[in-house]
Amino acid sequence: METVKKKKSVVREYVEAIGIAILLALFIRTFVVQAFKIPSGSMLPTLMIGDHLLVNKFIYGIRVPFSGKVLVPLKDPQSGDIIVFKFPKDRSIDYIKRVVGVPGDEIEIKNKKLYLNGEPTSDPYAHYTTTQILPGSVSPKDNLGPITVPEGKYFVMGDNRDNSSDSRFWGFVENNDVLGKAMIIYWSWDIDEPLLSVDRFASIRWNRLADIIH
Repeated sequence: METVKKKKSVVREYVEAIGIAILLALFIRTFVVQAFKIPSGSMLPTLMIGDHLLVNKFIYGIRVPFSGKVLVPLKDPQSGDIIVFKFPKDRSIDYIKRVVGVPGDEIEIKNKKLYLNGEPTSDPYAHYTTTQILPGSVSPKDNLGPITVPEGKYFVMGDNRDNSSDSRFWGFVENNDVLGKAMIIYWSWDIDEPLLSVDRFASIRWNRLADIIH
């Protein structure tokens, strides 16, 4: 009888330990940090396809799960921050872009050049792949605005300016849809290589591992 009780006790200890581990993992993923993989080239050359990131979810405050409403505010996203957020057109999809305008900012793009509150910006992370300039009547890619960022929203753009679906095309990001700030690259490789091939492991970008994201 005592042996049976001991076995039950051991099983119970394992179940409790596993349960605590699962709850802790869920807590960390929901409120502290989350992994994210770069699936496209919209943030080139800052972030490459196959980069795996850790996203700091705590930096902008403690939020209500699912709704994203801020319970305990810590700080707001700032211009220059690379953020992960729910795509406004399909909130089941997560996007990653750089904040270029915060509430109250006036945004204008003239012949690819970004203007903030009437002044040209240095825009050091912007990358262009073509010199072709489209008029605003054809596309907002190279000429847009001026428009003012509303309260509680952000204007975001991909660093790869000629190949990015961003606020120029689908509008602002709601503060409640911000998931966190991209923090560090913990893994990176060329995802075009077959998973179990020798070339796949040869494609690991060792020089990018542990890079802090700016």
